[in-house]
Amino acid sequence: MFPMKSGYWQNWSGSVKFNPQHIFTPNSIEEVVAIVKKANIENKKIRVVGSRHSFTPLISTTDFLVSLDQLQGVISIDKEKQIAEVWAGTKLERLGQELYEFGFAQENLGDINVQSIAGALLTGTHGTGVQHGILATQIEELTIVLPNGEVLVCSKIKNIDLYKAIGVSLGLLGIVVKMKIRIKPATTYRYESKKIQTVELYHRIEEMKNENEHFEFYMFPYSKNIQVKLMNETRTKNHSFKFEKWKVATIENNVFWFLSEISRNIPKTSRMISRLSAKNVPNSRMVGPSFQLFSTVRNVKFNEMEYSIPKVYMVDATKEIQEEIIKNKFNVHFPIECRFVKADHFMISPASARDSAYIAIHMYKGMPHQDYFYRIEEILQSYGGRPHWGKMHNMTIVQLENLYPHLSQFLEIRSKLDPKNVFVNAYLGKLFNIG
Repeated sequence: MFPMKSGYWQNWSGSVKFNPQHIFTPNSIEEVVAIVKKANIENKKIRVVGSRHSFTPLISTTDFLVSLDQLQGVISIDKEKQIAEVWAGTKLERLGQELYEFGFAQENLGDINVQSIAGALLTGTHGTGVQHGILATQIEELTIVLPNGEVLVCSKIKNIDLYKAIGVSLGLLGIVVKMKIRIKPATTYRYESKKIQTVELYHRIEEMKNENEHFEFYMFPYSKNIQVKLMNETRTKNHSFKFEKWKVATIENNVFWFLSEISRNIPKTSRMISRLSAKNVPNSRMVGPSFQLFSTVRNVKFNEMEYSIPKVYMVDATKEIQEEIIKNKFNVHFPIECRFVKADHFMISPASARDSAYIAIHMYKGMPHQDYFYRIEEILQSYGGRPHWGKMHNMTIVQLENLYPHLSQFLEIRSKLDPKNVFVNAYLGKLFNIG
């Protein structure tokens, strides 16, 4: 029988805390089915936990919490079709290593790799690159345990509407237990970080985003310095990879943690620290496997808000954000992360049906973030912004209905699959007006 216990839980940043009645760690699909049926019989709610990296209370519950940590690893690889079948609880770091051992890699990744693949995909996690969609666009097929305990398979050619709903679904439609994802032959990539000025960024932004497979940039409050990060395939052999990786991790964690603590204890130093960080943007290069270069170590804890806007507004929005920070003298030293994502077809994806620019703002854990986030959120919403579901936002159902043309279709599918609201917690019930 599946293991069962109770205990206290909180997310990575500490912004969400709760006490589930039972925590389950099933070892098989059959055990997942049994848990779902148990919840139905006992009239309990279920939420599924991945790696606790969402900043919103997506997994918060006082009933059943299900972890898929025992369902990890690559199940099989079809080398000819370049498709891998994997367990839904597989951590991205493990998946990258296992695929690499078979000579393959994921098409794209975000900037951390500690999430479970199901948690990352179903919350709309993304990387960057105008030719790359969110991570969920890699999905070819999903196996899900529905709210009534039925096991169903959906794909691009089978149960298509359900496939488009589940791809980004926040765990509202059941428990995804395994999936088939599109992969590519593992190749060597070259990563480059460099410092440029804001005026150069805006002058060259079209060139950089279109001529590089992966392009992102970081804007520093109160500074005109920009950190640009580029990643492209290369035939160059590995060079100083481990040392460079260690050096970057040391600067971005140990040194930045120390500066963040100063900022937290003496908020007025935030502007100076932001300028100092901008001045010391590393000009570095690394060559290695893509799965090792995409991810960065994130030990400095923070709270985050991120919005997707039409990509044509990236320059206007970032200019307005910088001006607003200066105008309000916000005590913030974390850089603003800016990325590009290709449009997709999922019903409630932030990039649904539009090529998107993603803009993320952060505040060090323990520092007040509400006023800063609220004002920047207003700016991003004025550009038609859609929130990243796993990050802080204040959207209402009325706003969401205006932003997502297929939201009503998604909620109708949800209502039919889960009439008893087994997978709806208080937060999601309020967000989507589910009674």
